[in-house]
Amino acid sequence: MVRYTKPLLGHIILSVGFSPDGRHIVSGSQDMIIQLWDAQTGEQVGNPLQGHTDSVLSVAFSPNGRHIVSGSWDKAIRLWDAQTGGQVGNPLQGHTSSVHSVSFSPDGRHIVSGSGDTTIRLWDAQTDGQGGNPLQDHTGSVYSVSFSPDGRHIVSGSEDTTIQVWDVQTGSEVGNPLQGHTETVLSVAFSPDGRHIVSGSQDKTI
Repeated sequence: MVRYTKPLLGHIILSVGFSPDGRHIVSGSQDMIIQLWDAQTGEQVGNPLQGHTDSVLSVAFSPNGRHIVSGSWDKAIRLWDAQTGGQVGNPLQGHTSSVHSVSFSPDGRHIVSGSGDTTIRLWDAQTDGQGGNPLQDHTGSVYSVSFSPDGRHIVSGSEDTTIQVWDVQTGSEVGNPLQGHTETVLSVAFSPDGRHIVSGSQDKTI
């Protein structure tokens, strides 16, 4: 049974995600803040997480629920302590344009980001370090990135209308770009068994 609750009101929401235990929701907004919510009551939890200087485009919990990662129009990626709301380490910087998508690896050790600068970057979530060279093949903004369930691959969707699968260890493309969409690919994800990929596009198709 699907149960609908009252709307969570507070800001113009650009990204949302559940905590792994389903007890909390995190939202990123156009007003530059990140907010935690109680999924049962709909009430805000703690103070807003502040630090970004432009709209927060993507937010995600770590697999253990202890951290939150956020990407912003300000080109930075920030890591937050989900319990205290404090920032963890320094902002992850390297992208030269807005960060549209961020996601943790299944083991929580790495973060992947996709940007308007057409690149994908891997980061060490524990050391604030960037892992290897940027993954470059797309010719347009990267709007969505996601790890495979086993953490061995990344899928990306782009303004160039293509989808690309990447090998995490080597940073190289796996096969040819997946083509078929005629406009920007805005969202991509692996199936739970890692055998399939689903994509959503501005061309109104999935």
